[in-house]
Amino acid sequence: MNHLLILPILLPAVVGALLVLAARHDGVLARTFAVASTVLLLAIAVALLVLASDGQVRSYALGAWPAPFGIVLALDRLAALMLVLNAVLGLGVLLYAIGGWDQRGKHFHPLFQFELMGINGAFLTGDFFNLFVFFEILLIASYGLMVHGGGGLRVKAGVQYVVTNLVGSSVFLIAVGMIYNVTGTLNMADLARIVPQVPAADQALLQTGAVLLLLVFAVKAALVPLHFWLPGTYANAPGPVAALFAIMTKVGAYSILRLYVLAFGADAGAAAWLAAPWLLPAGLLTLVLGMTGVLAARSLGQMASYAVIGSMGMLLATVAVFTPQATSAALYYLIHSTLAAGALFLVADLVAERRGAQRDRFAAAPRIAQGGLVGGLFFIAAIAMTGMPPLSGFIGKLLVLDGVRASAHAAWFWALILSTSLIAIVGFARAGSFVFWKAHALPAAPASAYRPDGALAFVAVGGLLACLVLLTVFAGPVHAWLELVAAQLYAPAGYIDAVLGAAQGVR
Repeated sequence: MNHLLILPILLPAVVGALLVLAARHDGVLARTFAVASTVLLLAIAVALLVLASDGQVRSYALGAWPAPFGIVLALDRLAALMLVLNAVLGLGVLLYAIGGWDQRGKHFHPLFQFELMGINGAFLTGDFFNLFVFFEILLIASYGLMVHGGGGLRVKAGVQYVVTNLVGSSVFLIAVGMIYNVTGTLNMADLARIVPQVPAADQALLQTGAVLLLLVFAVKAALVPLHFWLPGTYANAPGPVAALFAIMTKVGAYSILRLYVLAFGADAGAAAWLAAPWLLPAGLLTLVLGMTGVLAARSLGQMASYAVIGSMGMLLATVAVFTPQATSAALYYLIHSTLAAGALFLVADLVAERRGAQRDRFAAAPRIAQGGLVGGLFFIAAIAMTGMPPLSGFIGKLLVLDGVRASAHAAWFWALILSTSLIAIVGFARAGSFVFWKAHALPAAPASAYRPDGALAFVAVGGLLACLVLLTVFAGPVHAWLELVAAQLYAPAGYIDAVLGAAQGVR
């Protein structure tokens, strides 16, 4: 049994506890532990990615209890990819935060570590019960991060966020109970084995539970009409926290991909591809609403929030085609959109910290400190987020358009993706005009009015944008590897054998 599989969960859990117990009153020590832990987490994630690249699915039976009775973690190419993405984004956000944001409230670093733990656990777990547990861990940690630094708007948005997710958690339990009542299992691999054998008399209960579970994942992914919590939450969250939240919607997307290909895919009998009729129209509608929101936004944070909604719409509409080609394109776009959204939220915070009372609102304000550098970063982030050439967003959209050509709804995809891209370009151009260009018509504010941020803030933003450049330069090899990810995902026998094989002996 390879103990490396549990380290992405164990490391941030232990470090988070140590930060609470031993470093909560020492800012330097807390930062040192947090950065060291996150760098090590990235190294572990890369090691797991290399390990998973051989195509073998590996399972880890906690306490040596065999599946489907015990707690099982499972590592394949998809899970390893998500671990690396979480670690890269987490490190960038942490470097930005230690420029001063982490000192604006209590317990930032422990909460940050617990958030990473919850996200990694959701990517690695092999059963529903622990998926629910990790959802709750990341929910609790994200609420603490959401209200970090205080403020009435943050508390209000945080309460809405928590209430929405608690309702989602309740529906989660109901859905899992219905599925368990029919199948007698909470293990995902075991569910995939049992679902094709469910008799017709129990199909209604099984499929109702599966649709309710899809509803829960749609809340996490901010699909229309369950997106209402995201704009206020992300726009009012601290900048680095909103940047980290860019991957939280991807947890919902990952859960949909994992469950509805593994257990409700081609071999599921009467329940085959259950999610597709619901997911496709919801995804396309989310794309339209999100990019329209970009045009109507009144601040950079709000605009970035709607851009996240729009990107999730395109991602999940592509996933809903449920073919390896479309899924590999969706995964490339998932990587791009996560990094681009994270960078955009950080740029929005750089602007807000320099514009005084106007913050990041689209209103006239004097020129900001380091305006040329911040404006350049915004320009690159805007190109990435709107999918303009030459960055990875353009390549991602081309891959999506090519990946859905065989779909019966290809015309809708092409029309909506191209038209919403134009809307997004207009929205971002409007934002840049308000924040950067129109400011030159006003006298510059005195230097003392600015609050300069440390160089780490620019290193963090530049690092995330550099990752997008690398994703563009190496688009060919990356997409070729993602095709292997998709091929493994759509051949679930290897996953089932690896997880249930633990019943014959720990691997």
